[in-house]
Amino acid sequence: MNMNFGLIIIGDEILSGKRQDKHLAKTIELLSARGLPLAYADYVGDDPQRITATLARAFASGDVVFSCGGIGATPDDHTRQCAARALGRELALHPQAETLIRERMQDFAREKGVAYEPNRSDNLHRLNMGTFPVGAQIIPNPFNKIPGFYCGSVYFVPGFPVMAHPMMEWVLDTHYHHLFVQDAWVEQSVIVFGAMEASLTPLMEDIERDHAVKVFSLPSVDHAQYGHHIELGVKGAPAAVAPAYAALLQGLGQAHAKLGPEMVRK
Repeated sequence: MNMNFGLIIIGDEILSGKRQDKHLAKTIELLSARGLPLAYADYVGDDPQRITATLARAFASGDVVFSCGGIGATPDDHTRQCAARALGRELALHPQAETLIRERMQDFAREKGVAYEPNRSDNLHRLNMGTFPVGAQIIPNPFNKIPGFYCGSVYFVPGFPVMAHPMMEWVLDTHYHHLFVQDAWVEQSVIVFGAMEASLTPLMEDIERDHAVKVFSLPSVDHAQYGHHIELGVKGAPAAVAPAYAALLQGLGQAHAKLGPEMVRK
């Protein structure tokens, strides 16, 4: 699989700490369940120039990128406009989005027991949530019908996790099912006590040279259970990981390293 998956999370409320981001962990979970890795994630505040630059990179990358947040119709929502600017396109009311938004407004009026007034100023303003870059296609929203949109392989969903995450699942299952792989990736690692990363580097380089895997080293100085240690491991396709991990253990044994628990993650 040569396709990279990326994530953009937009909103001052995340960078200021007013709200805790829930998109990164969930995106990793959704991708991992389908045998796919997340390649990168960007956090961007509500600055139109910065959002436009970030989206321009996403469009140019050819990657599958999810953009969460900023697609509403309040003054601090800039994502739709920035997407259009990054693409050099105009914004236009999407016909299917208009239908869905009007359906939602009618549903809301029924729930409140009031008459639906389609030409009331606030209802007309809500239609701005359906103005997307020309040529965009919609992402269905099972929570309240207000759709997201996508242009190429960049997918725009709301900042609300209850809406965004089912919409992301729909994108993956609808457009990228052919990339799903079960048991495509595995990690095997071991806790190494009392070692320095510099002393382990030659062994790590040998493993990467001789095997089609990635080696990782995660040092910790104050772990509640293991104290000062390094989690040293390999990750990649299962068939490649098994011999690489055996070679790693052999090298650690020859170095008389003190080893702790071993772990496997899929």
